[in-house]
Amino acid sequence: MGLQAGALIGLYLGFSLATISVLTDAEEIKRTIYLICLPPFIVSILLGPFLAKRRRPVKLSKKPLEEARELLTRFNEGQGSWRVLSHISSDGMNIRIDLHNLKNVEGVVEAALELADTTTVKFIVGKGNAKSTSPELRDRVLSVVESKVNILRRTRKVKSIEVSPEKTREYNEYQSKLNKVLFTLLPIVSFLAWLEMKK
Repeated sequence: MGLQAGALIGLYLGFSLATISVLTDAEEIKRTIYLICLPPFIVSILLGPFLAKRRRPVKLSKKPLEEARELLTRFNEGQGSWRVLSHISSDGMNIRIDLHNLKNVEGVVEAALELADTTTVKFIVGKGNAKSTSPELRDRVLSVVESKVNILRRTRKVKSIEVSPEKTREYNEYQSKLNKVLFTLLPIVSFLAWLEMKK
């Protein structure tokens, strides 16, 4: 993740430098290509280890999937219907809860929101239109989530509703400092590059 973040910063820097290169001398095509391609690799190597040390918003649960299944086992509706084994999955950190074929939707959502204090919970609800298998499901889940969760922690997506942990004060301060450094350095580097290319 640190390398990816560094590459993204390098990509932004590369495009900035390539734009300056084109504006100063449009015929220097080879230089422009180098300026687009090299910064992502260089910045990811230089900043990758530093960016990899960023703290998560909260301390995540060690085994979020097991915790979710244990917490929601009481809502099992039997084989062929909604069950934690078939309708709850994870990518290792985030929890996905498919709410289709579930009778007690509100109960599961309210219980699952306890997990959202330590890990991201994604409720699979479909698009909520007339063609959906459960068109009312999205609105039912939204009504519970909106009444229980801060607007900054919830995200509406095409087929899901996502609830994330609240960011800690330390995380916000760290993110703010990092953004200030980046927004200060990138324009300076771009300006110095422009002066160099203008010679």
